[in-house]
Amino acid sequence: MTNAPNSLHLKHGTLHFPVFMPDATFGVVRTVDSRDLKEVGIEALVMNTFHLMQRPGSSTIQSLGGLHRMSAWDRPIITDSGGFQAYSLIRQNAKFGKMDERGITFLPEGSSRKYLLTPEKGIQLQIGYGTDVVICLDDCTHVDAPRSEQELAVERTIAWAKRARVEFDKLVKQKNLSGMERPLIFGVIQGGGELDLRKRCAEALLEIGFDGFGFGGWPLDGEGQLLNDILEYTRSLIPRQFSVHALGIGHPRNVLTGYELGYGIFDCAMPTRDARHGRLYTFTTAPGTDGGLSGDWLKYYYINDERHIKANQPVHPYCDCPLCSHYSLGYLHHLFKMNDSLYLRLSTLHNLRFMTQLTDRIRQRSHDRLG
Repeated sequence: MTNAPNSLHLKHGTLHFPVFMPDATFGVVRTVDSRDLKEVGIEALVMNTFHLMQRPGSSTIQSLGGLHRMSAWDRPIITDSGGFQAYSLIRQNAKFGKMDERGITFLPEGSSRKYLLTPEKGIQLQIGYGTDVVICLDDCTHVDAPRSEQELAVERTIAWAKRARVEFDKLVKQKNLSGMERPLIFGVIQGGGELDLRKRCAEALLEIGFDGFGFGGWPLDGEGQLLNDILEYTRSLIPRQFSVHALGIGHPRNVLTGYELGYGIFDCAMPTRDARHGRLYTFTTAPGTDGGLSGDWLKYYYINDERHIKANQPVHPYCDCPLCSHYSLGYLHHLFKMNDSLYLRLSTLHNLRFMTQLTDRIRQRSHDRLG
């Protein structure tokens, strides 16, 4: 395995930076299949340990041959540990569980069964799933959380990372995983908006030793703006030869900004969720000078708008997705109004193709500027 500045080589393929990965949280990108994803250029998927251990369940995943075979996806899969999901569930409502030194104890809404996710269990599950990159369990916080909460989260994240690394090394040795058979392991940098805590966490994780790192915590401020200064500072703490995953960042403009700040890997549910709810992404310009990413290069189409009823053109002339190659904007509007499942598939593929076209344009722009 090698880790180059512009790519990451994994068992199931190479990630070319920047890479956008849709969230296949439960082992599926809603409404589309593996063939659809390949057709629009998706290189890798993110799946979630916190959710997968509940549905379909780890024993079921193993019975079905692991995540790749179960989902018929032969390209890389990164599995997030579930720290953010625990934050969303427990920090918002303590009745659903607790976090302590052991790990995360949680009671899913509508369930009578409690789960315990420890740093060791997280590693065991991810390696058992056959994932390409495993991510350590971390204690996620919001940037506006008080300093005392940030301090606790950082110390807990470091302690959990040490335990996760020990378990990872033990399992790798037991299973005789070497070379390309060995998954990579990433640690997650917490600290909220406290720069000294970000530094403390990054330095501790570097000392433990990981193949790559993730930017942890909620990445937006109270107005929904990307935390550029904190992202830039956090990236500066990690030597350039390491890949850094901008966890949960996937708004098109934020992918461009994140790449310029030194991040190579991005994931988010936003593009597919926006598609299902009627917001489609388009470029305002053709690829060309500066990758067509100068000025206000992003435009939204809201498919519910009545002016689209008789629109006989594709959603976007520069898009080659299955929607734009075969169907009109007016037909898509009709499908949306009919609440037909074909709308969900076509719109999802369109927004995902936009994201892969975006990363292509960013790479081209970077190449042109260097050339």
